[in-house]
Amino acid sequence: MTILIDQHDCFGSDVEAKTVSENETKLVLDGGFVLPQGNSFGHTFRDYAAESHRQEGVENFYRKNHIYQSFDFVKKMREEYGKLNRVEMSIWECCELLNEVVDESDPDLDEPQILHLLQTAEAVRKDYPNEDWLHLTGLIHDLGKVLLLPSFGGLPQWAVVGDTYPVGCRFDESIVHHKYFKENPDYNNSAYNTRYGIYSEKCGLNNVMMSWGHDDYMYLVAKENKTTLPSAAMFIIRYHSFYALHREGAYKHLMNDEDIENLKWLQIFNKYDLYSKSKVRIDVEKVKPYYLSLIEKYFPAKLNW
Repeated sequence: MTILIDQHDCFGSDVEAKTVSENETKLVLDGGFVLPQGNSFGHTFRDYAAESHRQEGVENFYRKNHIYQSFDFVKKMREEYGKLNRVEMSIWECCELLNEVVDESDPDLDEPQILHLLQTAEAVRKDYPNEDWLHLTGLIHDLGKVLLLPSFGGLPQWAVVGDTYPVGCRFDESIVHHKYFKENPDYNNSAYNTRYGIYSEKCGLNNVMMSWGHDDYMYLVAKENKTTLPSAAMFIIRYHSFYALHREGAYKHLMNDEDIENLKWLQIFNKYDLYSKSKVRIDVEKVKPYYLSLIEKYFPAKLNW
C-alpha cells in the first residue's frame, strides 16, 4: 500500500542546522530532517488560536478533557484497561487498525494515524540510523489510540488523545486551554490543588498519575507484555503528549535523575513527532519488512491489549 498525499517531501539531506531560504517554508536540523513551518492546513504547528475548520472542535475537545480528567477518573481507567483482556494481536495488526482513527485534538493533522506513525518513524530513522529502538518507538508511540475503536470500548476522544498532564496536583497554567480546568472536580480539592498535591519533590514521574489516554495505555501494554525496549523508549511512549513538561518546562520538580536523562531523548523525539505531520508520500509495503524485524526484536509475536 502506498499513501499518496500532495505536497513536497519534508526529508532533506543537509547536515548542519540552517535556514534553507527566506522564501522557503522549511528548516533543516540535526542531520537532515526538514522542519516545515506550516502544518497540513498552512498554520503554525500547535497554534490553538489559528482559525481553521478544525479549531472550534479542538477547543471543545479540551473543554471536555479538562472537565472530566479527574484523579478518580484516571484511577478507574488505569484499573480497567490495565487488565489487558480485550484483544490479542501483534504490533503491526494494531498499526493497521489505526487506519480507522483520526485525532480530533490535533490542530495539525486530519489524516489516518498510520500515516503519522510512518512519517515519524522514517524521519527518525534518517537522522538516527543506528538507534533502531527509536525508529520502532516512532512507529508505535500512538498505537494506544485504538482505545477510540468499539473493540476497545470506544472511549470518547477526550479520554484518549490530546495533551497529557499530572492529576493529583495543581493543573499548571501552561497547559493548553487551562481555563476549562475550573470545572474539574479536582480544581478546588485541597488535596490536589497545590504545587505538589499528593506527590513529593523528585518523586519520579513513574510515581505520578497522568491524565488517561493513549500514551499511558500503550505504556501499560508494552510494559506488561515484557517489551525489551530501553527506558528512554518507554519514557517517550508514556510522556510524548506531556507538552507542559517537555515544551514548557513545568512539573520538573517531580522528576528524578532517570527522568532528567530520558527527557533529553523525548525532546529529540518530539521534533519528529510534531513536525513530521505534513502531506508526504509513504510506501508502506516498502518499509514494512524493516519494521516487522524491529517488532520481532523488541516484542513478542502476540500481545495482550
